[in-house]
Amino acid sequence: MSDSPLLVGKAGDSLREAFGKTLSRIADKHPRVVVLDADIAGGTGVHHFRSSHPDRFFQFGIAEQNMMSASGGFAAAGLIPVVTTFAVFCLRAYEQARLSIAYSDRNVKIVASHPGLDTGPDGASAQALEDLAAFRALPNMTVISPADPLEMELATEAILNYKGPVYMRTGRSPSVRIFNEDYVFEIGKGRVIKDGMDLTIIACGVEVARSLEAAEILKSKGINARVVNLSTIKPIDSTLIEKCASETGAIVTAEDHNVLGGLGSAVSEVVVQTNPVPMEFIGVNDTFGESGEPEELAEKYGLTARYIVQAAEKVFARKAK
Repeated sequence: MSDSPLLVGKAGDSLREAFGKTLSRIADKHPRVVVLDADIAGGTGVHHFRSSHPDRFFQFGIAEQNMMSASGGFAAAGLIPVVTTFAVFCLRAYEQARLSIAYSDRNVKIVASHPGLDTGPDGASAQALEDLAAFRALPNMTVISPADPLEMELATEAILNYKGPVYMRTGRSPSVRIFNEDYVFEIGKGRVIKDGMDLTIIACGVEVARSLEAAEILKSKGINARVVNLSTIKPIDSTLIEKCASETGAIVTAEDHNVLGGLGSAVSEVVVQTNPVPMEFIGVNDTFGESGEPEELAEKYGLTARYIVQAAEKVFARKAK
């Protein structure tokens, strides 16, 4: 069933660097694209674009609300503004994103670095654990969380070709390469990247690699887990989710985000309306994070492969009853 060949390799570029390099590389194909920055180009990856296309790079300083509002004006003038900052600062400018971008249905791309516990040592004040929930609640807003550097490259070009508001997560840490060059990304479509019929693990972002690791552990225990990369959280691929529920009878979701309102909530909204099956949710359990290295935090807050395995075993047992 899987049509997405895997190439699980060593950690390479972070998702933010993959985004910045791709944006710089393809900018000449997209002459209407401009980049808006809030004094952290080095932290979002757009320093590459600033170097290659300085005449299309606009520095707003530490004024995210102003930058978000201005992006709607840029779009109204026919440009394609790419708004870049940390995910937590997108929440600071949420009202402006709501009115100047989503409500106005402007062709603006918000690309947010440092999401979730992946933010690491910067601590709770900088770890956006509620951004997927916030932005998927906005009408007209498409929400994307790619899983590896290749998918980030493909998603970056896809959002520039897509007409309408987009919120896309990148990431701070070096990212494990998952997919080979045959991988195809499409907005609104999930992909089965490992087949299995005992249960389905649906993940996004950094949790996709951990889910694949969990699936290998489960295999050694005699449980064959299907793994789905659901990098588009909105619009959600309800057809694929319903198919997985019907064929495997149990679902685990995994995300670097609060368990409330994000990927797990989005998947469960589909499941409860189509084919209710047992579900378990991997994510931060409605609490703030703390300072630490990303992998240490993932272990402390229950996001690593061993916790996905535990959730899978639990949901598999529930399915069997």
